[in-house]
Amino acid sequence: MSFVFGPIKQDFNEKYDQYCKLIYKIAFIHLGNKADSEEAVQEVFIKLFSKSPVFSDSEHEKAWLIRVTSNHCKNMLRSFWRKRVTQPEDMSVYFGSHKEFENAQLIINLPAKYKTIIHLFYYEGYAVKEISNIMKITESAVKMRLKRGREMLKMELEADFNE
Repeated sequence: MSFVFGPIKQDFNEKYDQYCKLIYKIAFIHLGNKADSEEAVQEVFIKLFSKSPVFSDSEHEKAWLIRVTSNHCKNMLRSFWRKRVTQPEDMSVYFGSHKEFENAQLIINLPAKYKTIIHLFYYEGYAVKEISNIMKITESAVKMRLKRGREMLKMELEADFNE
């Protein structure tokens, strides 16, 4: 009996190189620490290869990975064993600049339903309609979450400025 690992390994490496940073950033926004974020990345890739879903194109695949990552992180946060304290670490490898990382730390403090929406809109450049399709919510819900998320971020920034 022989196993063919070559094509699977190559496919895994390609998918990992293509999506690892995106998945990690989304996980980090939700979970706030390196260890949990790395665990989430592993679990998402395990789901990708164990379920082997069929995608119509790369955007469909990317949307699936974003949704699975977000849902997995929400499940991790609900876990009995999850510590509620987040300790953001230096993740300059995954964020383009120090300012982007500082902004990520602010987003970490948002309620869960705003985190992914804010990240996809501002950091990944998705339009409201695309986010709506990815997250399986209405466009008006996306707009409202963006509005409320921005308001919360503004209040946080003003509070920091006044200190």
